Amino acid sequence: MLRWLTAGESHGPSLLSLLDGVPAGIELTSDDLKEALARRRLGHGRGSRQKFEQDVLTIHGGLRHGLTLGSPLAIEIANSEWPKWEKVMSADPVPREDLLIDAGTGDEREIARNRPLSRPRPGHADLSGMLKYGFDEARPVLERASARETAARVVAGRVATALLEQAAGIRLVSHTLSVGSVSVPEDAPLPTPDHLEQLDADPLRCFHEGTSAAMVDEVDSAKSDGDTLGGVVEVLAYGLPVGLGSHTQWDRKLDARLAQAIMSIQAMKGVEIGDGFATAARRGSVAHDEILVAPSPRGERSAFPRATNRAGGLEGGMTNGEVLRVRGALKPISTVPRALRTVDVSTGEQTTANHQRSDTCAVAPAAVIAEAVVALTLADALLEKAGGDSIDEIRAHLEGTLDLQAGLARRGEDSAS
Repeated sequence: MLRWLTAGESHGPSLLSLLDGVPAGIELTSDDLKEALARRRLGHGRGSRQKFEQDVLTIHGGLRHGLTLGSPLAIEIANSEWPKWEKVMSADPVPREDLLIDAGTGDEREIARNRPLSRPRPGHADLSGMLKYGFDEARPVLERASARETAARVVAGRVATALLEQAAGIRLVSHTLSVGSVSVPEDAPLPTPDHLEQLDADPLRCFHEGTSAAMVDEVDSAKSDGDTLGGVVEVLAYGLPVGLGSHTQWDRKLDARLAQAIMSIQAMKGVEIGDGFATAARRGSVAHDEILVAPSPRGERSAFPRATNRAGGLEGGMTNGEVLRVRGALKPISTVPRALRTVDVSTGEQTTANHQRSDTCAVAPAAVIAEAVVALTLADALLEKAGGDSIDEIRAHLEGTLDLQAGLARRGEDSAS
């Protein structure tokens, strides 16, 4: 079982990522984790915070000389901007007068840092969190609800990605399907993990060149209008064995676990497996993936390949050997420059929402974050199916499972002949 937690606030001293159940023998370095964090910063439409909030990474346990030890893996991502926030976000009490003074440069944004955030933003966790926990301002809520937390998930996901590839040859890739009203054509080819550099180089992580240019225009138009955009991202997993997940209980169904993982990402409002909503409009005769006896033309690990992959690689809560396809729908960012109406909870008066530095569009990094949480979910399912204390043990268990499945396929072929 792979367990993971994150801790820390957006403007706190650091974010923490803790993974327990990581098997021994995974090849991993701090540079691998730094590279994953850098990918999270990519994308047209990011705000100015990406330029000055640097990720300073330290590994505190679970890794020695580039190999995991089997002990908990503890990773810290320090906030390079912490000195500016030390009093506002201090763990210990701070004299009230220290929160009423300028930070020293005369910059009004620094003065605002000390002010209570009493005007909650529509679409954000601000107001619900204030009412739930009894806070009179949004700072204690928005600091943890911030998408900055996903940096800790991305490094955890990079560990899971290494586990999947080194233990089972499973590889993931993510891309953008739509930004605002601009979408990739339905018949566009899907990227593979071999296209990673091409996707990372694209301004919106789009695999369709003509659509990417239109997406950039869409983001620029929204920015000039003082608005924000959402979109749809997709994660693909290649090389999955048959049988990860289970049909036996609701909480062991892999599609349900993946849906929960995607929906846990800040601003996600929808999940789709495979063709999902499009399949709901089809008749059964064209909705399902027919089973073939010929070797899979795409080379997936399936003893019985499919003619199509409308189910997105999952049936009955289990992987079926086809490529996993899971999509997430990201709403427009809640911090809208053209501020929306809200209530000042300190006065009860109608006003406009607080506005802090934000992105115009965060769809490209959302794809990277979705890739990370899918990797974590799949790694947990792999350990559940073929667990062991080391990479070598997992490989041996998995090979035994694949041999059994191949034997079943051969028996079926022999009976047919």
